[in-house]
Amino acid sequence: MKTTFRFDQAIKKLYMAFHNNTLNPENCKQCAVGNIVNNKDFWMHLTDNHGATKLNYLGLLHQNLGRRFFGYTPIELLQIESAFLEGCGYSFTIQNRLHKPDHINHEVLFKGLCYVVSLLCRLDAVNDVLDYSFLFDFEKPLLDFQN
Repeated sequence: MKTTFRFDQAIKKLYMAFHNNTLNPENCKQCAVGNIVNNKDFWMHLTDNHGATKLNYLGLLHQNLGRRFFGYTPIELLQIESAFLEGCGYSFTIQNRLHKPDHINHEVLFKGLCYVVSLLCRLDAVNDVLDYSFLFDFEKPLLDFQN
């Protein structure tokens, strides 16, 4: 499968973070985006609320200037982080505050990563590498057992 450079780099960084136990949704340098941008925290200044996908003034400025960080636009970085948090079980309350799940473990982090990988595939128009639904497609069998 043909992928983009930014996709490959992001997947490598997220893979290493997951297996080195340096993936942490509570730390802006160790979350999904933090790892993609080499454990820097500049990206958190693109929005006013952690987990939100709305750019603030600085974020809009960078977006409108066409800036990219490690291949991703400011809005894409916020979408990636939002997907990670959603996959990890975070949600927004009625007061627009981020609600933390009861506990974070490897299984929860893995689910968050699955959300991120699916989004990265959509952003780069790549077939979702985690989509296994074709295995259960009863209209087009993979194997012909009659021959």
